[in-house]
Amino acid sequence: MSPLLWSLVLLPLVSGTLLALAGVRTDRWAAGTAVGAVTAALGPAVALAADAATRRPAVEAPFLNGLPVRLAVDGLSGVLVVTVTAVALVVLLFAAAEFGPEEARSRFFGLMLLFVGGMLVTVTAATLPTLLLGWELMGATSWALIGYWWREPVRTAAAETAFLTTRAADLGLYLAAGAALAARPGPLTLSGLADADEPWLSFVTAGLLVAALGKSAQLPFSFWLSRAMQGPSPVSALLHSAAMVVAGAYLLVRVGPLLDASGWGAAATAWTGAAGAVLLGLVAVAQSDLKQLLAASTCAQIGFIVLAAGAGATTGATLQLMAHAAAKSLLFLVAGAWLASWGTQQLPELRGAARSSRVLGTLCTVGALSLAGIPPLALWAAKDVLLAGALGDDTWLYMTGLAGAVVSAVYSVKILWFVWRPAPPRTTGRSRVPRGVIAPLAVPALACLALTPVAFPPLRDALDRYLAASDQRGPHVWEFALSAALALSSAVVVWVRGVRPVPLPGWAASACARWLGLEHAAHVLLVSPVLRVSHAAAAFDDRVVDRAVDASARATLAGARWTDRVLERAYDRAAEQVASGARGLGGWARRPQTGLLHQYLAQAVAAFTVLAVVLVLVR
Repeated sequence: MSPLLWSLVLLPLVSGTLLALAGVRTDRWAAGTAVGAVTAALGPAVALAADAATRRPAVEAPFLNGLPVRLAVDGLSGVLVVTVTAVALVVLLFAAAEFGPEEARSRFFGLMLLFVGGMLVTVTAATLPTLLLGWELMGATSWALIGYWWREPVRTAAAETAFLTTRAADLGLYLAAGAALAARPGPLTLSGLADADEPWLSFVTAGLLVAALGKSAQLPFSFWLSRAMQGPSPVSALLHSAAMVVAGAYLLVRVGPLLDASGWGAAATAWTGAAGAVLLGLVAVAQSDLKQLLAASTCAQIGFIVLAAGAGATTGATLQLMAHAAAKSLLFLVAGAWLASWGTQQLPELRGAARSSRVLGTLCTVGALSLAGIPPLALWAAKDVLLAGALGDDTWLYMTGLAGAVVSAVYSVKILWFVWRPAPPRTTGRSRVPRGVIAPLAVPALACLALTPVAFPPLRDALDRYLAASDQRGPHVWEFALSAALALSSAVVVWVRGVRPVPLPGWAASACARWLGLEHAAHVLLVSPVLRVSHAAAAFDDRVVDRAVDASARATLAGARWTDRVLERAYDRAAEQVASGARGLGGWARRPQTGLLHQYLAQAVAAFTVLAVVLVLVR
């Protein structure tokens, strides 16, 4: 199975790199290459998922000293690799039909493949260094994809906001890696993190929690997902359903034993997810832009997975993840098709969109009703399975999750109310839905229905065993009935009330419309102080450090000139005098050296005479 596991991650990574580097020369074949690469990766994904039922395929390669790259597939990652590749295939098929020849298709499809490859590395990572590789690759490619139309400043600004926000949270992952290394030097396996001692255990837990919440756009990092809606619709579909936004929630499910071992991590995670499911659901209700509504609903729905991770409901979290991937990819691709044909994503301007293309309208209805938790669609049952885990821990947590489920019905049916209203008289300027975009959407629509039986025995028991998730609490019949009744009654109320606003205080409605003011708060509490400190540091650099360096340079130059003018001349004169003296002595010493024998004899006589006189005088 080792070649299969390597091929699973290398197929999209290598193909994506080649496409991104090739540029416009391969635009014609880019879509086919991308679809072929992901189709080829789907085979190993299914084979590895099947093999994970009996054993755990794993591969390893040297990376850093004592920190190898290690990939492994167990039950949880087996479900994810199939989900990621299947959703990616649907999204790429849609993009192949939607993206025209005027686009930079090689760059787009190359980045999409790298994005998928980064997610597959993240899903199969067995160690923290490997997880960081996939984590960083996803962050970089998401920035490039959100800012794909880079000539438009609003889109590049949105990409920068998304990138910087997630990067700030990603520092938690580095903190966790450092703390884990300090606690127990070794390969830093994810399964071994729970064995760390305090206080490193709390540092690891806090770091992973912050990084996961940032990546999954949970409170308080949610606002970056609103800005990320500036990217192309296929990017949004993949980002929200089976890629980066899912990665954080998946990580929390993966490190469930660590959350339990910390003593506080599980409760903090569960309540953060529950708060997000309710508050960000209200944000979705307040939106009049279809993509913004879907973005906020992603935060709310991922909040349920985070809640399940904290409550230890691994099976419910996995079901929610699969069902949400199907519904959300379907809804985003439908939104992309309407955006391409109607030129708008504002709900009031999309009235009649479902009537103009009833197939597309039906697909949208399937996705929205699934998101609303209406039976017999998958998210209804999946939500009950995960909320059953919450009910076993804390009744208030269960009630909060149930409130989030009611809110999800409100924002989901709001979409249907608008798109199924009769179209206004002004219908000019609309084009046809691009050919070929509808067929791929049938797959996630069928998945919304086909995944429902997995939430009930005996398939749910089989999933428990596959995930190696023991002591999972299953919901009672009344729990299914209660959530279904709440969802249906909420849907009916919304359909009857229509566009009348939700009865909330004015300040609350305004806050929900502005995504709870999270971006403004981030600017006030973090960005502005950092910028002020940066400006102060720049001023200190300009006025103190820079001037000190200039003054030092001027002093050095003046000293050099004085040295040249005074000391060097004194040294020169001294050297010249020494040389002149040596030359004079040499001349004196050279004078007796005449080469005439009689002069040498005379000098010797004179010398001996002087010597004799001296000896006589001394005696």
